[in-house]
Amino acid sequence: QVQLVESGGGLVQAGGSLRLSCAASASTFSSYAMGWFRQAPGKDRELVAALSRSGGTTYYADSVKGPFTISKDVAKASVYLQMTSLMTEDTAVYYCNSPISRTIVLGSWGQGTQVTVSS
Repeated sequence: QVQLVESGGGLVQAGGSLRLSCAASASTFSSYAMGWFRQAPGKDRELVAALSRSGGTTYYADSVKGPFTISKDVAKASVYLQMTSLMTEDTAVYYCNSPISRTIVLGSWGQGTQVTVSS
């Protein structure tokens, strides 16, 4: 299984920035595309950003296009989500995983990291 550990969440004021990190196993990181998902209370989990295995293509949900940037560091086997211009609507638990599609993933879900944006 693809094991993933998220970190970097916290409390931030609206308009602020935050960077999330996801550590993957070195043996699997380079074999899969990586993505960030989030789930807000009462809402379905959604894919917000993804990066292809080669790193050559990206995907962003319309709601985060522009303010959010996904990147990775192959040497550290980590994927990042740089979030800027945060809004209260971005408050959610954020998870990383390897997306086969927008709804199907290869790995088990981790604990995620909580992002709370205050007004």
